Amino acid sequence: MTTLWDTTGSAVVKELAAQRRTGGAVMSGVALTLVVVADESRVAEAEEAASAAAATNPCRLLIVVRRQVEAPVPRLDAEVVVGGRLGPGEAVVMRMYGRLGLHAESVVLPLLAADAPVVTWWHAPPPERVSTDALGVIADRRISDSSMSDDPVSALAVRAKDYAPGDTDLTWTRSTPWRATLASTLDSVSGRRAEAVRVLGGEVSGDVHNATAQLVAGWLSSRCGCSIQVVPSTRVPGSAGIDSVTLRLDQDEEVRLTDDRKGGAVIQQPNRPEATVALPDRSLGELIGEELRRLDQDEPFSEALEVVTGETGLSDRPALREHVWFDPMRAKPPMGQTPGKSAGDEPTGVAAPLPTVPPSSEDTDEVAESGEHDDPADDSDEQSVVQDADAPSADVTPRGKGGKR
Repeated sequence: MTTLWDTTGSAVVKELAAQRRTGGAVMSGVALTLVVVADESRVAEAEEAASAAAATNPCRLLIVVRRQVEAPVPRLDAEVVVGGRLGPGEAVVMRMYGRLGLHAESVVLPLLAADAPVVTWWHAPPPERVSTDALGVIADRRISDSSMSDDPVSALAVRAKDYAPGDTDLTWTRSTPWRATLASTLDSVSGRRAEAVRVLGGEVSGDVHNATAQLVAGWLSSRCGCSIQVVPSTRVPGSAGIDSVTLRLDQDEEVRLTDDRKGGAVIQQPNRPEATVALPDRSLGELIGEELRRLDQDEPFSEALEVVTGETGLSDRPALREHVWFDPMRAKPPMGQTPGKSAGDEPTGVAAPLPTVPPSSEDTDEVAESGEHDDPADDSDEQSVVQDADAPSADVTPRGKGGKR
């Protein structure tokens, strides 16, 4: 591992090539580039999950941490790792200061694996508009996690409004064991009958405020052609927010799947004894690994999202987004006006007082002083400012020598 302090994107590219030659590593089999956007407080967790996913899905790993975006002097610190703690492949952890964080793609683009798909994963509350973050626009597949929002169900509505084919959410990925078990159970009933099964109704018992539970109900509704609702459970549901699923079938039969609180689920179906199947909680790395195994449009997710949020035509939207430049340090532009531009093509927004920052972050930043990158400082507020198009305004007019961009 090599740490480059106050460096440039070109130096990172050269160091990556040098380490590859020195270590004899040849990453000709890279399947994709995984770009991870994380807050400083979540970097360790993101690194662990991404390295676990990279072990089963060969990829180049690029972790972007936007820090102190209000600092007047931009700076890039990078860790370059080949075949080390971040998996068997090539990895770069980049911490960006000042306005460099608003142009992270300028550093990331030269590091992308040639002729390989790009997947961007936000290990943070997802941006309200992916088009305002260039790291999402350049990606073929985009992974968010609505469970990290204060209101996960409302976050799903935001994701549906901003949806484009190729988007997915980890709240949907967490439902895979439930969906697979339900599908196999109905197949079993169909096999016994030697004819198709019709679902006439049912319910998902669990946490009505859990996004995963809502998506399972939406998926069942879209697939079965009937209304399946989430109802409160008498027991505290597990991590997926689901306690049980009950489906009423034709021929006056019923199928029920119940969480047994022991890492499994009990299946109750007509003319069969109760059976228990494994339904374990999966790690974050396993969830990311599942999403990296498919890079095409996830139509079942878009259908479930339509039912949950009421949005329609999600699969018919264009897959490509056009990047919309947005300066989070300026006021929100009037409705209908392109962010960051006025009628005269000049920056918009009423200037607010400049934040009180030193002329250089060199003597005040804990990373520069101690050389340690694992300090659990919480930069979540800074991350949300970068991604949130509705962030409070602040002027970015440079002062003195620190105003260079």
